[in-house]
Formats: sequence, C-alpha cells, structure tokens
Amino acid sequence: MSTIYVSDLDGTLLDADSRLSAESAAIISDLTARGALITVATARTPATVEPLLADAPTALPAIVMTGAALWDRRARRYIDTKLLPVDVAATVRAICRRHGIHPFVYTLDGGDMLVYHNGPLSADDRRFIRQRDRLALKRFILDDEAGLSLDLPATVLIFAMGPVDRIFSLADELRAGVDCSVSAYIDIFGDDVGILEVFAAGVSKADAVSRVARRSGADRVVVFGDNLNDLPMMAVADVAVAVGNALPQVKEAADIVIGPNIDNSVARFIKQDYDG
Repeated sequence: MSTIYVSDLDGTLLDADSRLSAESAAIISDLTARGALITVATARTPATVEPLLADAPTALPAIVMTGAALWDRRARRYIDTKLLPVDVAATVRAICRRHGIHPFVYTLDGGDMLVYHNGPLSADDRRFIRQRDRLALKRFILDDEAGLSLDLPATVLIFAMGPVDRIFSLADELRAGVDCSVSAYIDIFGDDVGILEVFAAGVSKADAVSRVARRSGADRVVVFGDNLNDLPMMAVADVAVAVGNALPQVKEAADIVIGPNIDNSVARFIKQDYDG
C-alpha cells in the first residue's frame, strides 16, 4: 500500500521555536531517500517553507497558503494555483476595512510573490514583516495610506491579524455573503490574536491533500495537525494524527494522538509507520 504523509508545520512538525529540529530533518531526509512520500500543508508561503525545510528534501509538492497553491520544491515554482476573482478580492478588502482590519494581499507576478498592505500597521503586522522582509521568493509593498487599488490582479490570499473577536466577526460576515473560502483561527503564539485567511472558493488543506494524493497515486493518506485549520484535511485522511499539544477539538477529531511537537513526534511516527 502506497502512503503519503502530510504534516502541518507550526505547532506540529516544527518545534517550540518554529524550527525543524536536526533529528526530524534527518529522519525525513532518510525516509525520502528510501522512497517515502512526505510533504507539508501550511499557511506559510515558499519564502519561509524552503528555509525551514532546507535540510529535509521531500519528493512531493508542498501544500502552501492553506492549499491555494502547490509548490514544486525541485523546480522551485508554483503549480496548481487557485486565484481569487478580482471582484471578490476587492469586496473582501472593502469589508475588512469596514471592520477596521488592514490585511496583507498576496499576489503572484509571474513566479514572484508580491505582498501588498495599505493602512496603518499594528505591532503584530510589523513583527510579521520583520521576520520575512529579507526572504527570497517574497517582496512587501507597503502604503501607509489607502492608496493601493482594491483591484489587484492575481490575488492568491488575503491575510490579516487582529483581535480575536473582530477577526471572527469578520470571518462570519465573509462566510455569509461572499463567494470565497474563509479560515479563522487563534494564533498559536498568543491566544489574544486572531488569524484570518481568505482564498478562492473551494480552497482548503483538504482539497489540496486530495490533489497531491491523486498526483502521487497513493491509496492511503496520513495527516498530522494541531490547529483548527487542520481539521478539514484530517477529515479526508485515512489516518488523522494530532500532536499532544493540539487544541482539544483537534485531538477529538483525530484517530491517534501522539507526543507533542517538541519531541520530534511527527517524524518519529512517520518512521515507525513507514518501517512497520
């Protein structure tokens, strides 16, 4: 039986410092060399995925931006990308403004990821930019005013951070009245910060996992997660695994609960399952 292993990154495969440990990297690299089909499914873009997985080559495309695109790690290019229609993206941004939320807008210009933001930057926004503004594969375009057009082409993702109640209220309005896919969850680094992700209709980690499974020809899917945005892909997996530090709802939805992310639990489980 051919199996693919798909793991979330932050809080799941990565350790408490959001790094891939040397042990996990070595296990993944060894298993991939032996033919194991391993990949990740993350809200991150390739700009941070590639540095994090530099010591862990994988054969399958990475699921990035919560499934809005696949990333061919060997060819270093986006494949199978799902774009938000221009009018839908403009509507989402207008509703965000009405809620006092100033999102980041991720667009593709050829193979380059351009990230637009206009309006005031919160402390969380500034920290988010500092951690990424010198990375390859991504460039920020900032405007303190409201001067950037709402009609940005080739929008892949609209991403925002803010107070949990405001983010969840915004997400509810978008789900009720806009033809798009919405994910809202609490930041693992602070339970007072809400995260909003908006994609084209139908985009999810679950849909992307199914696409990767078809590409690989696998007939068994094992997924690993810790947060609410992992629940859709856990629902379509043959085996859903939650790490020990996962939210209670995620543990409840899982078939198996393993050790926490700080103990290399995902990589060790994959090795045991593959060898067994």
